[in-house]
Amino acid sequence: MQQTTRDFWNNRYRDKTGETSGKPGLVLSQFASPLAPGRVLELGCGRGDDALWLAWQVTAVDVSAVALAYASDSASRAGLAGNIRFEEHDLAETFPQGSFDLVVASFLQSPQDWPRARVLARAAGAVSTGGHLLITEHASHPPGSKATEDTIFPTADETLASLALDPRQWRRLCICAIARTGTRAEVLGETVEDNVIFMERLG
Repeated sequence: MQQTTRDFWNNRYRDKTGETSGKPGLVLSQFASPLAPGRVLELGCGRGDDALWLAWQVTAVDVSAVALAYASDSASRAGLAGNIRFEEHDLAETFPQGSFDLVVASFLQSPQDWPRARVLARAAGAVSTGGHLLITEHASHPPGSKATEDTIFPTADETLASLALDPRQWRRLCICAIARTGTRAEVLGETVEDNVIFMERLG
């Protein structure tokens, strides 16, 4: 019997501790730093590093109750519990309410069969006029990944195309691939490639 999405990710996070780097993702820090603070939706917040760094008015979402407990504890210890609302969602089934100045989806990829394009399209729909959508995704098979060797990773343009956004309503700010040096223990020092999809909603 196939694991549910919740069970799969809860089991993954039970194998980890609540300790994290305390640092945001490279792409998030680079692209979000110049933006004016506002309402943020983070999809797939994991143990909460990005949400704590943003600390604007954040709704941080994950399917894993284990990950959310880690993230909530970190927010409390950092004195940021009032800035961040944590919500448990399987985004294939339920989605946070409201519109946001910034919607972030960092490495929202799963080895399970999961409607990623539909979820990301809904994420775009949650961006308010004048707001931004920032997607970061694996562009190649990262060392130490749980993905199978035959996994095909999309290009940034392919991911953007899958969202079927109206070009009259969106401005392309960065649709590209970037290389970075891995920081997790299993990829430390290795070069990995990520895609960036950074868009501004015009209307």
